[in-house]
Parts: sequence; C-alpha cells; structure tokens
Amino acid sequence: MPRPDQAGGRLMEFKDYYKVLGVARDAGADEIKKAFRKAARKYHPDIAPGPEAEAKFKEVNEAYEVLKDPERRAAYDQLGREPPRHDGRYQPPPGWDSGFSFSQGGPREGETFSDFFETLFRRGADPATDRGTGWGADSHGRIEITIEEAYEGAARTLSLRSPVLSPDGEVTLETRAISVHVPKGVTEGQHIRLPGEGAPEAGAGDLFLEIVFAPHPIYRPDGRDLYLDLPIAPWEAALGGHVTMPTPDGRIDLRIPKNARTGQKLRLKGKGLPGQPRGDIYATLKIVNPKADTSEARAFFERMAREMPFDPRAHLGG
Repeated sequence: MPRPDQAGGRLMEFKDYYKVLGVARDAGADEIKKAFRKAARKYHPDIAPGPEAEAKFKEVNEAYEVLKDPERRAAYDQLGREPPRHDGRYQPPPGWDSGFSFSQGGPREGETFSDFFETLFRRGADPATDRGTGWGADSHGRIEITIEEAYEGAARTLSLRSPVLSPDGEVTLETRAISVHVPKGVTEGQHIRLPGEGAPEAGAGDLFLEIVFAPHPIYRPDGRDLYLDLPIAPWEAALGGHVTMPTPDGRIDLRIPKNARTGQKLRLKGKGLPGQPRGDIYATLKIVNPKADTSEARAFFERMAREMPFDPRAHLGG
C-alpha cells in the first residue's frame, strides 16, 4: 500500500461508521445488519436518485463493510473516536492496528471506498500472490523493521489478535504468536508470505506482511536507495577534502570536491540496501556556517568580508 506521509501519518477525513448506520457502539451483529438494510433501501439509486443519495449509499456500504467483519470492527473500535482537529482532518495514532491482520475484501468491481477505509484496511496485497476464495481467507498486516535490520535481516515474534464472534454477537479477541523471519535486503512495501497463517476463522489462508520501515533520524529510503543530508563546514566545501560519514554498514571516508555547493548530491555506489542490484546512498551536501558568537570568530568573519571579493547575489543583477 502506498504510504504518503506513512500509513500512520496520512491525514484524512475520519469516518464514524456507527453514526453512519445510526447504531450504538455496542450494537449487536443483528442490529447492525438491520440498520444497514434499512439505510441501503433508503439511499439505493433506484429509490433515491441523485448525487447526494449516491454518496450516502456508498458511505453506508463502507460502514457495513467494516462493522459486519469482527476483525475490522475490533480494530476500528481500538482506533477509538475522532479526536478534535481544527482543520477537520484525522491522523491515526502510530501502532493503532498492532496485532491485527485483515482479510482481503472490500469494494466490489466498480465500487470505491474512502481514503480512510483504504488506508486502514486495504493493505495493498499483491494480486499475483493472493489466492482468493476457495483456498481459505488470506490476511494482510504490517511488520515494522529498522533500516539497519534491512541490511542484516531480522526475526520477530508477532502476537496476532483474531476476533471470535459468539452466538450472541459478542466479539472476543484470541491471541496467537507467530514467528517471522525477515530476510536481509527487503524493501519498504515488499510483502512476506506466511503460508497457512491467515485468518483461522475463515479457513486459514496465507498471511501477507507488508514491510514498513521505522522512521529514521538520518536516512530516507527510496526502493533500495537511501538519501541523507550531510552537513559540511564552509572550508570543507571550498577546499574539498575527506570527511567521515555514517552508513548502515559502518562509517566510511567520503571525498568532498572543491567548491562544493549546498544541494549537491554525492553518490556512494553499492552502499544502499542489499539486493540484485544493490542500492546506492545519496548524500546531499548542506553547508553549515559556524556561529560568530565570540570576538575572535567575529573578527575572522570581518576579515573574510574585507579580503574576499565575493558577492553571493551577483547573479541576481542590479
């Protein structure tokens, strides 16, 4: 699934599915189904033509798609109510869906659901690997690793919560532990398939885990490539030379060319994420000036101003 601003950071309109169907948050399955049928009849295009009724009909279908499914409903309830926002946009809290996996399903052909639904519940399964009906229900979740772990591989034990629906409509959560091996060289958005670990209540299909990188203080991933901003001093930019910079494989020596400029990119070939081919690291230079907070430093800058015929705005004319 695409992650604009990351899945947990995407701003969107919050959907109160209980309000859409006009039911209480503790409503039973039969009450939800009854409310859906009533609303669907009311706003069906054959009965209430027009764009407003059509939009309401889609909203009702989307709400029912979540609340009829015990797993989605349990995860949605954990998400909680919408917090107040002045701009009317909503941001899911990090880790809101921890421990849940979601079975494939949702809009049928020709249907579209909101960004809210797509971001929370449609994990971007690869159609080529999704076995569909007849083999049990495949489930989809996320697993978060660090960029450093993508270089070496990682192991995780996941606690997945599977909702179980009782005859009286009560939803309880059963927890099961799953061991996961993350191979080195995985990229963000890639899926790991765990055969037979899908939703147990639906015939135990496969579990597909989408790789998500934890936010990193230095690196920005793009496929197998990594990007970072590299601060350099003015004299390093002017004179060139060698600086030491970090990589997930360890610190390396990097040559800075003479008369380097802010925004200039230096490529470290083959230092990115492992794979065929291996990725690169791109360091974007950023010239950082020292503070003139002592009399000696101010005197040094004043001498530069007098002795160096340099006008950074000469290209502007005038």
